[in-house]
Amino acid sequence: MEITSEQLRNVLRHRFGYDRFRLHQEAIIRDVLSGRDVMAIMPTGGGKSICYQLPALVLDGITVVISPLIALMKDQVDALLSNGIAAAYINSTLSMEEQQDVRERLRKGAIRLLYLAPERLFANESSFMTFLKALPCCLFAIDEAHCISQWGHDFRKEYLQLAALKQHFPEIPVVALTASADRITQQDILEKLSLNRPSIYIASFNRPNISYYIEPKKQALLQIAAYLDQHPDDSGIIYALSRSSTETIASRLREMGYIAAHYHAGMPNAERQKVQEAFKKDEIKIITATIAFGMGIDKPNVRFVMHYDVPKNMEGYYQETGRAGRDGLNSNAILYYSAGDIMKLQQFVSVEGNAEQSAVLSRKLYQMKEFAEHQGCRRQYMLKYFGEDAPAYCGACDYCLSNLEEREATVEAQKMLSAVYRTGERFGMDYIIDFLRGSVSSRIHAPHKLIKTYGIGRDLSKESWQTIGRQLLQLGLLQQEPGKFPVLKLSHQSWEVLRGGRSVTIAVRKASGQKTETRTEQPEHDQELLQLLKAVRRELAEAEHVPAYIIIGDNTLQEMATYIPLSFEDLRRISGFGDYKVGKYGAAFLEELRSYAQRHGLKTRTHLRMPKKEKTATRLDRPAAGNSARLTLELFREGLSIAEISGRRALSVATIESHLTAFIANGEIRAEELVPAPRLERIVEVIRMIGDTRALKPIKDLLDESFTYGEIRIAAAYFEAQRQ
Repeated sequence: MEITSEQLRNVLRHRFGYDRFRLHQEAIIRDVLSGRDVMAIMPTGGGKSICYQLPALVLDGITVVISPLIALMKDQVDALLSNGIAAAYINSTLSMEEQQDVRERLRKGAIRLLYLAPERLFANESSFMTFLKALPCCLFAIDEAHCISQWGHDFRKEYLQLAALKQHFPEIPVVALTASADRITQQDILEKLSLNRPSIYIASFNRPNISYYIEPKKQALLQIAAYLDQHPDDSGIIYALSRSSTETIASRLREMGYIAAHYHAGMPNAERQKVQEAFKKDEIKIITATIAFGMGIDKPNVRFVMHYDVPKNMEGYYQETGRAGRDGLNSNAILYYSAGDIMKLQQFVSVEGNAEQSAVLSRKLYQMKEFAEHQGCRRQYMLKYFGEDAPAYCGACDYCLSNLEEREATVEAQKMLSAVYRTGERFGMDYIIDFLRGSVSSRIHAPHKLIKTYGIGRDLSKESWQTIGRQLLQLGLLQQEPGKFPVLKLSHQSWEVLRGGRSVTIAVRKASGQKTETRTEQPEHDQELLQLLKAVRRELAEAEHVPAYIIIGDNTLQEMATYIPLSFEDLRRISGFGDYKVGKYGAAFLEELRSYAQRHGLKTRTHLRMPKKEKTATRLDRPAAGNSARLTLELFREGLSIAEISGRRALSVATIESHLTAFIANGEIRAEELVPAPRLERIVEVIRMIGDTRALKPIKDLLDESFTYGEIRIAAAYFEAQRQ
């Protein structure tokens, strides 16, 4: 079908209220309209639904959407109806009479989008498939397509039936969408669905509005309570692995005075639905849940996602954390980590009679452990896991926001490497640390207690040795075999350290009485006006018996409280206000806006609002630096020196240098703007001699004392950027 870009944007603006397409949306839509099959991997909140909802409005016929959960169907249909788009679902929540009514409307062509669960297509000897064949179907959209793969984190047997879809409808395009799939899962999706020469789109996995934090799991309930006290109005999900844990956590939180409820698959359907609806309507702010909760929730204003237990794999972690901040506003993902949780999970990743799948699941668990113990940028590790390059500084994770300092640790490294060697390279990290600390436990083999290095590390805590061990692994100075009992091995570089030919520097967090605050920057808006607009939205939602975000999202409310639209034309400039919603809800919001503006002598500022420019992301794109780093860049562009920015922002010089270094990596700043060219070239010359930018001290040792670590970091970023 031939359609111009301007026509597509008009549909987007008129029906959905957005100025322009995001990520790969327009390219995907064009392929769908031309009849091509598509597989799209796009982040949660990245606008996947537009990729089939907009074509459904342009194509002649019915778009069938395969969706795994009933609650998600209802949310999607409610949202479409609120935009004036004819949509319906058929599932077990409808009576036979209601289902028959939907079928009749389908026959009459009164429905554009139909939502179904995969099992319905082939139930009762494929009777529904026969019904569909009599309808003018024009597109099949398979949401959460990773469910078809046994390598995925949420495999569902009923999705395997979709392999027959192309046999029944060979000429109708299929678009398969998911937010999280590694390469093996992506290939499995393509093969299982038998897509015909599909276009493949893999957007950036980066969610720049989410800050990632890993915290040692000590007294997790008290840690959670401390966070909730700082964010009393925020809505969030706390994930736990067992049903009993969700019940216990929710009960304890209620005892502490928080409004919380639990959710898991063992609850009666009616009770689950009641909790779900209360959460969607903000009557309950906190849900403690197993992974059964979330995929069916399209709630955009979840401000935090916590993991009380470690997830089994990175795909699950990514998808679950992606349920925060779907409206694009700043949100937090917090994982309370204990190495003991990994040991408990080992017993759950073995699939009886399937050694290959067991090995894959075990490897994925090991990678989750690596992520949690990683001494570096969380975002970089996660994006690299999904095959995407990223700078070593994001400005929005616990590592990048920590007060770090480098420390010489060659002697400690030699002690640990020697312990690994002298015990025969047959033991894991915990055993080696116990050996170093001189544990009297019977688990330490008697002959090992006679080795002269036994107990040589008593002066350091277990946590300190864990930090050293993890960084030795990251530097390639130790190797670890994956599996149920990961064993430490020496590498070629290990011997360089043991023989005194290489020094070791590690990064440690400075002792501090204050914990790093999570990011709280939000768009500038009138807080009083925002609360008044929320009240208007709540009244509209109650009148229509839908969650408030179905009317409009928090991000749209914030824009209104920032730019103060005072006319229907002004409202059309606000993201999320399509023509239909302007006509349906505009008068109610304008009445409040005009009254507030008159009382406070305000004028509209919508002329200051520019359409958001969405960067087209690809697998090779780097994520944008965090908001804090962006503010540093703006001050630098205004002509302030690093020292002046440090004073203005009350941040250390090292932090400001780290912010600016991130922009060297993505090309927004030239290194010469920060370090004079002669000094830059001298540092790069030394880096080339050493051949490694990971350890800075060896580089500094070969330079005169006037060179700072900040200059070396900048030069290292410049060197890496040039090398790529």
